[in-house]
Amino acid sequence: MVAAPKSPFSIANFRAFWIARVAMTLAQYSMMLIIGWQTYNIARDSGMSVGGASGQLALIGLLQFAPLFVLTPFSGLAADRLNRRSVARAAMFLQLCCAAALGWLTWSGTITLPAIFIVAVALGIARAFGGPSLSALAPNLVPAAILPNAIALSSIAMQTGMIVGPAVGGYFYEIEPWLPYGVACGLLALAMIAISFVGKVTRSPINGAQDPLGQMKDGLSYVWRNKMVFSTITLDLFAVFLAGATALFPVYARDILQVGASGLSKLAMAPAIGAALTALWFSIRPLKSNVGPKMLWAVGIFGVATIVFGVSTWMPLSLAMLFIVGCADMFSVYIRQSLIQLHTPDDKRGRVSSVSQMTISASNEFGDFFSGSLAYLLGPVAAVVLGGAGAIVTVAAWTGLFPVLRQTKNFDPPDHLLEGASIGDDRTRPDQ
Repeated sequence: MVAAPKSPFSIANFRAFWIARVAMTLAQYSMMLIIGWQTYNIARDSGMSVGGASGQLALIGLLQFAPLFVLTPFSGLAADRLNRRSVARAAMFLQLCCAAALGWLTWSGTITLPAIFIVAVALGIARAFGGPSLSALAPNLVPAAILPNAIALSSIAMQTGMIVGPAVGGYFYEIEPWLPYGVACGLLALAMIAISFVGKVTRSPINGAQDPLGQMKDGLSYVWRNKMVFSTITLDLFAVFLAGATALFPVYARDILQVGASGLSKLAMAPAIGAALTALWFSIRPLKSNVGPKMLWAVGIFGVATIVFGVSTWMPLSLAMLFIVGCADMFSVYIRQSLIQLHTPDDKRGRVSSVSQMTISASNEFGDFFSGSLAYLLGPVAAVVLGGAGAIVTVAAWTGLFPVLRQTKNFDPPDHLLEGASIGDDRTRPDQ
């Protein structure tokens, strides 16, 4: 009898997946930081006010969110019907093309706001298909018993990219403005190679409707019916949507804290460091008790720290608050992703992951649009403070609207999911 693996890293497929996720996230966050920095500076140097330039940052967020919102039903279905590795690889290739285009435009001195806007749409399309495929693939690589550990390690991969990516972007930009995009091209090529080393995995057959439109409807219906999944997804949607301060980092770096491009990198890195340390802790000591109430508390702390960051004009305090924001966000992400993955049958994970990705993008990219628009109307400080307060109000509302959140004590999935098809079951199908 073969002993069950104790660590996700003992599984070759998961190791390759983890490397691909680190490399892809490094490239994404390196590019995202520079795209925002270039957009804001082009707008300011053209004579726009702080509010007007903030509005351009809002537009970048909207352009990335719009294709993801439209394509969510299709990308989720693709993750459940097609080879998840191939879909993820195609999304990585599209991002590589975006990085190459931005690098060439920056090197040639022909970078413009319209060009950045076009690339933002393409990046939104890539993320629409890449995110659900990778999220749905991860549970196929490890046994259910160590899935929470795998989720924590996957989160570490993302947070590592979020930590190092802004540093790569900010500091390489100071050497040569095109250099971050060149490095992103290399990282995305590495991600494509690594995901190709993930071998064939088995997955459950799609139950319910067999036609594509019916399967899209089944996925959306499952999210709506399962109050555990629905409440955790929407809690993140509204809390982070309201309290999204990241889009305004260029405003704080240039005009409020006055710390320049290197300071912008530090602002972006601070929440990622907090998140990475929290994920590392959970990979060693997984959370086991009172997971629902703790998630609610974490989102509340996220809101309070966002408010303090909003009013701060002292860089050390701002970094400390962003560190706490990252810790609290990772705390809630770890619980939320574990609950969603463990409470969703494998044959629906792609579609449910696409809905989760859409809400994450709504809270991030569309949240950037909301924050930028609010900054245009009220100023950046008021936008951040009101957003943090909105996150606290959301926690209070969800605590009352969804009792399942405060009543959930552990990650144990329902019995009917434990009895379903699993890896090695004769009802599974190869992901070829």
